[in-house]
Amino acid sequence: MDRFDAMQAFARVVETGSFTKAAATLHMSKTSVTQLVQQLEARLRVRLLNRTTRQVNVTADGAAYYERVVRLLADMDDAEASLSSAVTLPRGKLRLDVPSPLARLILIPALPDFHARYPDIQLDMGVSDRNVDLIRENVDCVVRGGELADQSLMARRVGELHFGIYAAPSYLQRAGTPAHPRELEDSHHRIVRFHWARAGRVFPHVMHSAEEHISVAGRYVLAVDDGNAYLAAGVAGLGIIWLPRYMASEHLQRGELVPLFEDWQLDTMPLYLAFPPNRHVSTKLRVFIEWVAELMARHGLGGDANQ
Repeated sequence: MDRFDAMQAFARVVETGSFTKAAATLHMSKTSVTQLVQQLEARLRVRLLNRTTRQVNVTADGAAYYERVVRLLADMDDAEASLSSAVTLPRGKLRLDVPSPLARLILIPALPDFHARYPDIQLDMGVSDRNVDLIRENVDCVVRGGELADQSLMARRVGELHFGIYAAPSYLQRAGTPAHPRELEDSHHRIVRFHWARAGRVFPHVMHSAEEHISVAGRYVLAVDDGNAYLAAGVAGLGIIWLPRYMASEHLQRGELVPLFEDWQLDTMPLYLAFPPNRHVSTKLRVFIEWVAELMARHGLGGDANQ
């Protein structure tokens, strides 16, 4: 038995809650993973996992051992990273998930720069606005807007999203141009609603002027849970949208969207890069975090952005 492989297999089973999922992420057969964990338990003379036909649960001894194993594996990664070649050329696979508009407009166009710096890092990128279970899905990090619902995650604040309110010319021709946000509650106006899958509910839009502080809900004919679909609905004239300014820029230039209520301000939204608390911050993850923060600043989305 290779003790390193056995400890890695055990840790991955704990993190994914499944021998099958652990085997897939380790690119091994389920039988091999099962045998490694069984051999580890035999060597330690203690049961680490309770297995049933439907689930795998870690025992009290297994949980204590897991914490030690994670630290040991992290120390081994650090030892390898201490070599000069590993420091200058971090390598390996990073699994991440990012919102679709951020991927399309900012991250993916900039990836040639990232791969020129770090040619040996392979990115497996999920593009979604869904709620990702980083541990069970074996995801190294996610980029998300808004305050994080899972306070157990470690996070780096990498930017700030600034919002505007927009409508397509076709919508304004049909419904008229509202002069005050409260008009959006009228029966003839419609918004496009964004459904935050992570929260399971929708939120009213808070707006400020020199004299007023109001919250707007509005009526809608369409609600979506994807940023690109939300933008497309606004451009199609289905209703008024609240949009990060970086998403609206090219559509404003082409005349596909018109800004509304420019004397009003909207709360900014923090942008976080989050990762599991028990996952070692490897060199490849560390350089990716720094690169994302640098990229956000170049696009005016850093925490001090004034746009």
